[in-house]
Amino acid sequence: MQRMKERGLPFHFVVTATTREKRANETHGKDYFFVTKDEFARMIDEDELIEHAIVYGDYKGIPKQQVREALATGKDVVMRIDVQGAETVRKMAHDALMIFLTTESEADLVHRLETRKTETPDSLAIRIATARKELNRVEAFDYVIVNREFHLDETVDTIRAIIDAEHHRVKPRKVTL
Repeated sequence: MQRMKERGLPFHFVVTATTREKRANETHGKDYFFVTKDEFARMIDEDELIEHAIVYGDYKGIPKQQVREALATGKDVVMRIDVQGAETVRKMAHDALMIFLTTESEADLVHRLETRKTETPDSLAIRIATARKELNRVEAFDYVIVNREFHLDETVDTIRAIIDAEHHRVKPRKVTL
């Protein structure tokens, strides 16, 4: 998503709400909406989230209003969600376009996570186990793209090509919330 933003692609990039602590290089409202658990609970109670889940011990969710406003402008909306979130969105918006991004191999995933140095050994093990399970649910998606290391622009070009092709469908997708 960061690379698509850098390239100025004409999409609305949804900012996820999370209870996770902000990392040094992150900005509130840009990378995530960093909220307290009490604020997140209020958002759930007031039905302000399209979907939400506990992800690696922290709550994450997609604010509804942000997506509705973007859809109303006619922009394509890009969300970064896990498999569980994608399945929830699919139930709400059957025609939503779902693209599954993956690495070339489990070893590549492990290498990328280790290089990031944001994971403890325990959380790294959980992420790897989760990735294995998520690969078994790829059939819930419309497309799968291998995001090869050092080929980020190629991945972005493929995503852009899929979205462009979808705009030329004989029967266009109608996404509403």
